[in-house]
Amino acid sequence: MTGRAEAVAPVQSTKLDAARIKTELLAGLTVALALVPEAVAFAFVAGVNPLVGLYAAFFVGLITACIGGRPGMISGATGALAVVMVSLVAQHGVEYLFATVVLMGIIQIAVGVLRWGKFIRMVPHPVMLGFVNGLAIVIFLAQLGQFKVPDGAGGQEWMTGSQLYLMLGLIVLTMAVIYLLPRFTKAFPAPLAGILVVSGLVLGLGLDTRSVGDLSSIAGGLPTFHIPMVPLNFETLQIILPYAIILAAIGLIESLLTLNLVADMTNTKGGASKECLAQGTANIVTGFFGGMGGCAMIGQSMINVKSGARTRISGIAAALFLLSFIVVASSLIEQIPVAALVGVMFMVVIGTFAWTSLKIMHKIPLTDALVMIIVTGVTVYADLAVAVVVGVIISALAYAWNAASRINAKIGKSKEGWKVYRLEGPLFFGSTTGFVDLFDPQNDPEDVVVDFMDSRVVDHSGLESIDAIASKYLAAGKRLHLRHLSPDCQRLLNKAGNLVEVSVLEDPDYEIAVDYGHTFETPEKAK
Repeated sequence: MTGRAEAVAPVQSTKLDAARIKTELLAGLTVALALVPEAVAFAFVAGVNPLVGLYAAFFVGLITACIGGRPGMISGATGALAVVMVSLVAQHGVEYLFATVVLMGIIQIAVGVLRWGKFIRMVPHPVMLGFVNGLAIVIFLAQLGQFKVPDGAGGQEWMTGSQLYLMLGLIVLTMAVIYLLPRFTKAFPAPLAGILVVSGLVLGLGLDTRSVGDLSSIAGGLPTFHIPMVPLNFETLQIILPYAIILAAIGLIESLLTLNLVADMTNTKGGASKECLAQGTANIVTGFFGGMGGCAMIGQSMINVKSGARTRISGIAAALFLLSFIVVASSLIEQIPVAALVGVMFMVVIGTFAWTSLKIMHKIPLTDALVMIIVTGVTVYADLAVAVVVGVIISALAYAWNAASRINAKIGKSKEGWKVYRLEGPLFFGSTTGFVDLFDPQNDPEDVVVDFMDSRVVDHSGLESIDAIASKYLAAGKRLHLRHLSPDCQRLLNKAGNLVEVSVLEDPDYEIAVDYGHTFETPEKAK
């Protein structure tokens, strides 16, 4: 069993009755409250006004909830994208950021149209576990910033004394409510209950602790259409294109991996290409309305799903609640203690981290364990896109190495008296050396058959190795024949044309098992 398997929730009815709508709306409210400090914090990271992050959370969340590939998944402004935006904003200003976000969306739509989202299937499970664990650690580290306060000299310092103890106490109380409430009732989202209980306690007793308003004012008006004020020339494209490609890649990788995770948790299926189109559309709109862009958010998605949400209503509600916070309810939201929201996110970390991955480390192949650790580390210290690429490359190389070591052959004779090499294992670039070493052109009879019943020619390197062996037999005055080539291997040889000059024996009854009278010296293997 894996960490994801533990998180699978029973299939729930999505019939839109009063109970379902209530669950969706309460889940959306919980998510919206958790989105506020996250969006503000990520806006600070990117070096832009907090409203730029909040508007991004609204537009990206609303559009992906409406047309995305996974109902129940939440999108918004994320830290993974914010860290890439820092240098762009610092060097060229926020208008270039808006233009970059628009181009980012165009790239993501192109990926969706070309249906490249399906390549997320190539991400191995150890990489997925590393991604989940890495993002859980990133979410945890992001909360530590809430334990810092202004030092009076323009910087920040860690909380101490009674202020720290009160903060920790409120966080523990929030986590306790979230942990215990589901044991009594699931009619009300536990994270929202935790926020309300702690907020009521702080306001009722007049406790002196940091609130959302201490981070920044979230008051603002409705977002307005705004064309990025940048020169429309090739120089601008040279500036924004590299950032747009990186942001598009990170955004899609995080979104598609989160989509798969949510699909596993809810026992449903998601549409990868549809999600690419939704993310692209959302970012184009966001760029034209003064937002910093965004992608799927694993933390908020976990809050949403574990609050019982299963339809698009919760995501739409979360976005609309967030906008209402900005326009009409900012004074109320700014009174929410930061400790309550940190407590919610700490519970998200506990629920997101694949704890069973620690237990299975000694039970899985060493390569898979290393991939999991490396992806986790790179996710934390670099970014998600690099981590996933590194993990996939390591996994691919490990697979190629293992497959290369499995090429061997049983030696036998056909009824014609020809020597038969029955290959086992794929013939590709990694196994060509072992393949060539199997044969003995000098001592073999005049006719030799290479039987591909249990093998496949995978690539050009495999063709070259067949040609090399055929040339050796030809130089020795002997003939090499190929038998039981699968249709795809036949097409590969036909495409090669004169590149490979060997005799291919016809198999008129290839569709059924055919006994050619081969006898094999089992268990002897060719060396």
